[in-house]
Amino acid sequence: MSDELLYLDHAAATPLDERVLRVMQPYFSELFFNPSSPYAPALAVRRDYEAAKQTIARAIGAKGDELVMTAGATESINLAFNSVAGHVITANIEHHAVLAAARNHDHTIVDADDKGVVAAAAIKSAIRSDTRLVSIALANNELGTVQPLRDIAAVIHGERDRRRQLGDTTPIYLHTDASQGAGQLDIHVSRLGVDLLTLNAGKVYGPKQVGLLWASNQVILNPQIVGGGQERGIRSGTENVAGVVGFAKAMELADAHRKYEADRLRTLRDDLQQKLEDAFSDAVISGSQKRRLPGHLHISFPGLDAERLVFALEMRGVMVATGSACAANKGTRSHVLTAINLAPEVADGSLRLTLGHLSTKDSIDKAAAIIIEEIRKERQRTQ
Repeated sequence: MSDELLYLDHAAATPLDERVLRVMQPYFSELFFNPSSPYAPALAVRRDYEAAKQTIARAIGAKGDELVMTAGATESINLAFNSVAGHVITANIEHHAVLAAARNHDHTIVDADDKGVVAAAAIKSAIRSDTRLVSIALANNELGTVQPLRDIAAVIHGERDRRRQLGDTTPIYLHTDASQGAGQLDIHVSRLGVDLLTLNAGKVYGPKQVGLLWASNQVILNPQIVGGGQERGIRSGTENVAGVVGFAKAMELADAHRKYEADRLRTLRDDLQQKLEDAFSDAVISGSQKRRLPGHLHISFPGLDAERLVFALEMRGVMVATGSACAANKGTRSHVLTAINLAPEVADGSLRLTLGHLSTKDSIDKAAAIIIEEIRKERQRTQ
């Protein structure tokens, strides 16, 4: 294997930022105290924990006491779904965590179009009198397609008003998993128009297994983990102080540098896409090229065995994905590509290339050259 690592899988995991690690370290050693303990050093740790929650909340236009800290996005998603009783709606391109949670309810799965866009009209058509929750990710984790969430929010708000006028007190909420969008998109909850929002620290150069669920004060959450009553009794268990402090620093950095980083990644992504399209005229770009995350490129090479290519690229030091890490681990064809009706011979030759902090012009140039070389080798082998 090559000694140089060219990492193009930031959608799966991001490296812990050194500045984040630095602020976390004291809470593993001298500031180890349980924040629920009554003595002064523990109370100081409690104040640090609450201050970290306030920092995270500011980045999404919320208040610290509206956040429930969790062990990642999957737990957050489950908490959102398990807090409603009734019909739920989601889309066929959603993350496995959302689809699995939806299946525990009476549910409707709406279809995205062939660009991976979920239309507000499709959501409106699926709403029933007993619909309690709609869950649509801000940006798709495979295609990078950014959803028209404000339009979907307008539909939800309209249905809420309609029910109110009829004297119907049945609530309806909009949840979004914004994990992939954080650091690249505006995730201010009032501007998105959502009632619940999921985030994952591991997607913004923070620690893994740390996430959150924000819920507006109109939403009553149903505790899934009971015990000592932490997180306002919604999520019991000793607080992960180091993790939440690290999450706060990661969100602070992401918010401060979001515009610059989005512009930088877009330039690099477009250059990578152009190089690959110039080399292979039959390359297929999936997802909306007008509505996608700046660091995402989903590209297919018809007739190619992408899984074989991934291993060949790894031997050259280039780390890429064929789809989400969950699907890759199961060795199955991506449900997202099936949902957008991508032909099997195209889907099987797909790569998800996602850029981030480790991406530079030099690394992208090197990675592009190696990818082109390995694809040509594969095509010569199969001719």
